[in-house]
Amino acid sequence: MDKPITARFLSVEAMITALEPSYPVYCLRPATLAATARDFLARFPGRVLYAVKCNPHPLVLRTLHDAGVRHFDTASLPEIAQVRELFRDAGAYFMHPVKSRATIQSAYTVYGVRDFVIDHPAELAKLVEETGGEEVSAVVRLATPHAGALYDLSTKFGATPALAADLLRAARAEGMRAGLAFHIGSQCLAPTAFRTALEIVGEVIEAAKVDLATLDVGGGFAVSYVGVEAPPLAAYMAEIAAGLAALRLRNDCVVMCEPGRALVASGCSLVVQVQLRKNEQIYINDGIYGSLSEMATARLRYPVRLIRPGEPVAEGTREFTVNGPTCDSFDVLPSPFPLPEDVREGDWIEIDMIGAYSNAGRTRFNGFFPDTFVEIGTPA
Repeated sequence: MDKPITARFLSVEAMITALEPSYPVYCLRPATLAATARDFLARFPGRVLYAVKCNPHPLVLRTLHDAGVRHFDTASLPEIAQVRELFRDAGAYFMHPVKSRATIQSAYTVYGVRDFVIDHPAELAKLVEETGGEEVSAVVRLATPHAGALYDLSTKFGATPALAADLLRAARAEGMRAGLAFHIGSQCLAPTAFRTALEIVGEVIEAAKVDLATLDVGGGFAVSYVGVEAPPLAAYMAEIAAGLAALRLRNDCVVMCEPGRALVASGCSLVVQVQLRKNEQIYINDGIYGSLSEMATARLRYPVRLIRPGEPVAEGTREFTVNGPTCDSFDVLPSPFPLPEDVREGDWIEIDMIGAYSNAGRTRFNGFFPDTFVEIGTPA
């Protein structure tokens, strides 16, 4: 398939000079995305599945695929369809533990999905009844202890170790391949959480007496934001390597992971425009209901800089309360932006590190919907 047509500029300043946008603009950096993906692929000792939900833009998916990512963590039929229709050689894995029967059937028969996550006997029964179990891998999602991640993903999903062992045996009894999966939580700053989770995996394997076909260590690899210094990727990989070594898995067990944020956060920035200044408040054309929801849900703070092409800006800075464009009082960013003290209507602000859960989480509330994408820099 042909690549989508996207305008390309050498820099954000060049884009602003050319377009003078009065609308939000996502500035994708394919070279950064590709370099990050290649680094991750080189470091992880197994199969890397990109979590599509993190940023499903076709250019992002194509760039990761061109960089060597051939497997995708999908959580819905539309995500599966997008991957299958973009890439004939890509693997799609249905990693949502709860699925409708029609969705299971379509994923299996229409799109050829063979790997499904479960965390309950009723979900295993659905999988057997809708697929017959032939060539299917039932991957049991295991709950893990909270380790300080921004999002604890074991509160909603995940079987106890005892139930996980039961599900592994039941899947094998149905003639399916059996696997285990866990997720230590998104943006986890404690690499040791991986080794702790893998120790629990060892206990489940010992109790189940089942050889694993797959072991998915999930995501959670953190990135640095303002005020948050993430551990280096090498620290996570060292903990995973040590945990895997202690398990002594069969040589044919496929080890997988599901990074999202770690692959794409640094590959995109967002340019917004100031629409009004009221003393130490500014109003911009994107906000909580659009690209900046994680400033509220996860209290993230992004790097920001003011851009006023061809004109000087004040040297002194101060913190400004930032209001989004919607007509309600919730759309106020919880953290101020440090900006030049002469910020004014018409100025642009680049918000960096916005590649994860920005365009993926935008809504159409009040009719505002940021949807302009450009490429920045040279091709990947």
